[in-house]
Amino acid sequence: MGVTPVVHQPFSYGLGPLEITGFGLAVLLGFVIGQIIGKRELIRRGFDPEPVGDIVFAAVIGFLIGAKVYYAILVGDPSALLSRGGFVFWGGLTGGVLAGLWMTHRRGMPLMRICDVGGIGIAAGYAVGRTGCFAVGDDYGRPWNSPFAVAFPNGAPPSTAANMQAEFGIAVPDGISPDAVLGVYPTQLYETALGFFMFAILWRLRGHKHAEGWLFGVYLVLAGLERFAIEFLRAKDDRFFAGLTLAQVIALGMLAGGSVWMWARRGEYAREPLPQ
Repeated sequence: MGVTPVVHQPFSYGLGPLEITGFGLAVLLGFVIGQIIGKRELIRRGFDPEPVGDIVFAAVIGFLIGAKVYYAILVGDPSALLSRGGFVFWGGLTGGVLAGLWMTHRRGMPLMRICDVGGIGIAAGYAVGRTGCFAVGDDYGRPWNSPFAVAFPNGAPPSTAANMQAEFGIAVPDGISPDAVLGVYPTQLYETALGFFMFAILWRLRGHKHAEGWLFGVYLVLAGLERFAIEFLRAKDDRFFAGLTLAQVIALGMLAGGSVWMWARRGEYAREPLPQ
């Protein structure tokens, strides 16, 4: 017997000719929180935090461009570059990191130092940013018959039986109307919780005794594990390699790369142990 899921309504607010969405607010807040954490951590370590503002600003621009370009590549439609929606995290992460590294070099900051504190801020910003995906009804999970499931009648796209089949290739039971709005796993909220869990681990390890930069390797490992696991619940249509999605393959690459990064930075004591 079916149960009644929680019905989601997207968050948006009209301000004159502008429409402020939950996604935009969450992304903005995520970068602000990342900047605050980065500055606080540099101050704690006895370094000048002034360049962090420029680095975060560059990362914001790189994130938006990277997320949009990657989305256009995935859908195979260059016109998607001009659409309001359509941002992919992997593209945003790549663009944001590259732009942040460029500004780090331009401002003459030690690269490994910024990487060491950057992973902490990225994890916190990611946790907050994922609430924006929930706010607009994007990136939800597979159908779930549970009172804790969430139905997205106005999602992107709506979580209807027809969309589950057409957009994601997910089979639905016979007898269900194509227009029926299905309850699904609220994977956006799961990712928010896991993001804060990653942040807590990185925050706890911020006084590590390894060389600067080691903590960014830890972030890569945690982020890879998080995304690899959550993809099993996501509504996706890009499972192509041993039943894995493209995001899971990328996540495995992050996991491997982060492990190598940690190993490479594990034993260099270039400075005194970080203050607790």
